[in-house]
Amino acid sequence: MAQQQARERWQAALQHAFFLTVLALSVLGALAGTDMTAGAALPQVGLAVGFIAWYAYWIVLRGGADRPPLPYLIGAAVGWAAMAAVDPALLPVGLAVLAPYCLRRAGWSAAGVLVVGALWLWQRFATVGYVDVREFWGCALGMAAAVTIVGYIATLEREGHKRQRLLDELTATQAERAAAERTAGVLAERQRLAREVHDTLTQGFASIAMLLDSVRDELAPGAPAARRVDQAMRTARDNLAESRRLVHALRPAPLDDTPLTDAVRELTGRLAEETGIEAFATVTGQPAALPAGTEGELLRVVQEALTNARRHAQAASVSVTLSYLDDVLAIDIQDDGTGFTPATRHPGVGMTTMRERIASVGGVFAVESAPGEGTTVTITMPLPAVSPTGEATSGSADTSTHDAPNSATRTTSTVMAP
Repeated sequence: MAQQQARERWQAALQHAFFLTVLALSVLGALAGTDMTAGAALPQVGLAVGFIAWYAYWIVLRGGADRPPLPYLIGAAVGWAAMAAVDPALLPVGLAVLAPYCLRRAGWSAAGVLVVGALWLWQRFATVGYVDVREFWGCALGMAAAVTIVGYIATLEREGHKRQRLLDELTATQAERAAAERTAGVLAERQRLAREVHDTLTQGFASIAMLLDSVRDELAPGAPAARRVDQAMRTARDNLAESRRLVHALRPAPLDDTPLTDAVRELTGRLAEETGIEAFATVTGQPAALPAGTEGELLRVVQEALTNARRHAQAASVSVTLSYLDDVLAIDIQDDGTGFTPATRHPGVGMTTMRERIASVGGVFAVESAPGEGTTVTITMPLPAVSPTGEATSGSADTSTHDAPNSATRTTSTVMAP
C-alpha cells in the first residue's frame, strides 16, 4: 500500500511538471524573437496564469490527477482556444491540456498530439501561404516523438498496475496460507494436548480408581477407612470423567466419522443415558456441510453447554435444536434448570471459552437466562453460499437470524431419550 501511494505521488508530480514545462515553453516560444512591449505580452501571460490557476484548482486541489473531471477539460479547451486566438504560436499549449491524460489514457493523448500538430501546420499555411519542408518534417518528427513518449509512459503505467495486482494477489495468498498454517498448528497442538492428557492424567486417575476399588474389597464394610476409600474413589472417578471430557473437548472424536447433526444426537443420547435427564436433539431444514474446524468448534460448544446443564443447572430436560435456514445455522441449547441473571453474574471460564470459540469461526454467541426459568444458549453461524449449480462457494451470508422459509426440502427429525 505504501509503495502504491508513493508511485501515485510520483506520477502526479511528473504530470504537474509536464504541464508546467509545456505551458512555459509554449509561452516563451511565442514571445521569443518578437519586439513586444510589456503591454502587448500581457494577454499571453495573463491567459497562461489563468490556465495555471484552472489546472491547480481542478487537478491539484481537488485531486483530479487520476480521473480528470469534465469541467476541467471543458475549461482547459476554452482557455486553449482563447490563447490560440490571441497568438497562433500558442497552439502547442494543447499538449498541456492533455497533461492529466498522458499517463493513463494513451489513445486520447496520441489523438490530441496529432490534432495539435495538424492545427499548427494549418496555422502556418494560413499565415504564410505555404509550409516549408523542414517545418513539415520537424512537426511530423515532433508528433511521432510525442506519440512514442506517451505510449511508452502508458505502457509503464499499465505494467505497474499489473505488477501491483500480482503483488496484491500474492499478499492475499500468503495471508490465506498463513491462516491455514495457524489453523493446522492449533489443531495439531490440541491433538497433542489431548494425547498427553489421555496418556497421563486419564490413565493415572483410572489406575487410582482401580487400586482404591481393590483396597475397598479388603476392608470390612462400614469401617471408617472404607468410607474414606469410597470418598477417594468418587473423587478419582469424578476427575477421571473430567479428564475424559477435556480430551473430548480438545479433540471431538464424534466428528471423525459422523456429521455434526449425528454427533449432537450422540451427545444428547449419552447425557440422557448417564444422568436420566430428558435430553433430545431436533434438526430442521436441509443440513449443510461446514468446514471441519468450524463443526468441531460448534460441537465443543454444544458439549460444554450440555455439561453446564448437567453440573450446574439441575435441569430435568435439555433440548438441542439445529435449524438450517437459507444462509445461517442456528443452534439453541435450552434447559429448564435453575437459571441465573447474566447481567449480574461474572462469566466463568466455560462461558468465556464458548464465546471465544464461536467468535473464532465467525459466529454469534448469546445467552438468555433468568432465575427459575432455565437457560438458553444461542449460536448463529453463517452457512457457505451455494452457487446456481448447487456447489458451495467460499462466500458466507449474513449472520442475522430470521424465520425459516417453507420449502419442499425442509425436514425435521427428533431423537429423544428417556
